[in-house]
Amino acid sequence: MPSPRDIDTLLKNWNFRPGEVNARLVKSRSGRAVLQMRIDMGIVQMETELRPDGQRPGGAETYYDYLVGEAIRLGDSFQLSQEQCSESDREFVQFYQRRLCWLSLREYRRAAQDADHSLAFMDFIRRHSPDDEWTLSHEQYRPFVLFHRVQAGALAALEEGGPEKAIREINSGLARFRDLFLRYDAEDQYADDELVRRLEEMRESVRQRYDVGRTLEEQLAEAVQVEDYESAAELRDRIRRRPVAESRLRADADRSDADNR
Repeated sequence: MPSPRDIDTLLKNWNFRPGEVNARLVKSRSGRAVLQMRIDMGIVQMETELRPDGQRPGGAETYYDYLVGEAIRLGDSFQLSQEQCSESDREFVQFYQRRLCWLSLREYRRAAQDADHSLAFMDFIRRHSPDDEWTLSHEQYRPFVLFHRVQAGALAALEEGGPEKAIREINSGLARFRDLFLRYDAEDQYADDELVRRLEEMRESVRQRYDVGRTLEEQLAEAVQVEDYESAAELRDRIRRRPVAESRLRADADRSDADNR
């Protein structure tokens, strides 16, 4: 009789596919949804909310939240210890694994949320790191995490608000990339960066597929560049009015759905 600890059946019924992120959402025995990732010699199971391993470090929702509390308690003297650095790395890996799974499952909003957590944690580390070497060991991954954030945010926006909103999301992300290159005095490398190019290609692909012209923000930037301030003022007014119009459209759609039900 097989041991209840044996996972042979699980592994045989879910083949590992090299070169792919093998992920799925399943119901646990308690009825909650859990996220699973098939790896070469096993299965990783993660919670779908808060910290992926389900732990609450120091009673906080994540280790990042716990450290923020410590920084507030200790003030300007707070600096990460070696043990805290190791625990921070654990959480980074967990959120990275879950982010990959969300992207694989096309759960783009959830992927964006996990990327936001990692980026905020990186900002915290930069402020409280014990040394520059450890800081740079994380900063080297910031462009990759930011790429995932922009990609996921744009795809979520495409589903939720349409192609123009997705393009605005990509343009906002590209501005964040430019700021990042400026921070490290590498603006001359921005145009040739592979991740930047991939986002620009994604933007143009959305524009062509959905036949979307220049967004209001893009038209505004062009008007300012050629010093057409009258057009720029008009475009700014249209941008300011847009949230109200979008809110009315959503309300109309919700009413229509309710009537159809």
